[in-house]
Amino acid sequence: MTETGFIIVGGGLAGAKAAEALRDQGYDGRLTLVGAERHLPYERPPLSKGYLAGTSPREEMDVHDAEWYAERQITLLLGSSVVELNPERHTVTLETARSLRYDKLLLATGSRPRTLSLPGIGAEGVQTLRTVDDSDRIAAAVRARRPIAIIGGGWIGMEVAAGAALGGCTVTVVEAAPLPLLGVLGPEIARVFLGLHRQHSVEFHLGAEVAEITTSNERATGVRLGDGTTVPAELVLVGVGAVPNIELAATAGLQVDDGVLVDEALQTSDPDIVAVGDIANQQHPVLLRRVRVEHWANALNQPAAAAATMLGRPTPYTELPYFFTDQYDLGMEYVGHAPPTSYARVVTRGDVEAREFLAFWLGADGQVMAAMSVNLWDVVNDLKALILSGTSMDDGALADPDVPLSRLAAD
Repeated sequence: MTETGFIIVGGGLAGAKAAEALRDQGYDGRLTLVGAERHLPYERPPLSKGYLAGTSPREEMDVHDAEWYAERQITLLLGSSVVELNPERHTVTLETARSLRYDKLLLATGSRPRTLSLPGIGAEGVQTLRTVDDSDRIAAAVRARRPIAIIGGGWIGMEVAAGAALGGCTVTVVEAAPLPLLGVLGPEIARVFLGLHRQHSVEFHLGAEVAEITTSNERATGVRLGDGTTVPAELVLVGVGAVPNIELAATAGLQVDDGVLVDEALQTSDPDIVAVGDIANQQHPVLLRRVRVEHWANALNQPAAAAATMLGRPTPYTELPYFFTDQYDLGMEYVGHAPPTSYARVVTRGDVEAREFLAFWLGADGQVMAAMSVNLWDVVNDLKALILSGTSMDDGALADPDVPLSRLAAD
């Protein structure tokens, strides 16, 4: 048993930024980061974007290099998994049976790809995307221009579809919903992405059921749909969402419900444990409801507030949810929170057909709940101001490019 200190469980972006924040905020005690992957903590967005396409080198994904951790006396236990958390004893136990004691603990265990129970799901050539090793395997198939079938039309599926299509692959997307990205964008804007991909020769089977992954000699050969249609493929990507890794917290008795429940300052039901990133279901002080977001910005920004809370300075995390995507010539930034059925209508400003526009998701009272910029830049702060203003907006003014966004937020 080692001496006590602060422990971070999770070796991704959130874990690395937590270690950075603790040192920057003056914590000079023992600090240990435990990560299941053997790699140094790295950022995941490039896995389906630049790194997959071969335009971003591997080293650019690392949050810090090994020397950075050594200089700050941060102990890295990589390739290690925590199998038990005991809040009463203030210990974590690794899969090697080694136990570590903590004074304060930060959980950043992230999420894992959702799986499907299908015939053929375990065949060679069936792939999910979560780690750099996953991305390497998909990139190899793209470089070889192998036909690719993607089950799921969410962000991972659509970004990989774009990279594979640009790489010269035949790409087919199978989606259970009537449109890709329907659950996150709604039908109005989801159609924009469908049209974009079709222009790049991506085929879609929408409202489709997957019956099995066809195989030969234990290798994937395609996807058979419920109507009997078979989509030939040498690589099948399953991208049907993610599951938060909350088992450690749940078994330890922390309060969980669609994630680990945390307060405004990211503290769990145990005063000595905080949680950040994909697993954190936060009582958001601005949105005034619980929000759990599986996006890069939370992993990047939440750790600073969590570190302050660990150090006895409870700090509410107030940033609005944010995410971005790059697909072909479309760059997009989205801010706010407008889950399905929560908004009343969508208003656009600009040229939707040319894919240079803004979109606003409005509540029943006309308040902007979320907003998106497509190929229009340096407007995110204005979009945030609109959301934070809480003002009931006039649809015509929102849609009029001659009305400055800054004026709408100030009205």
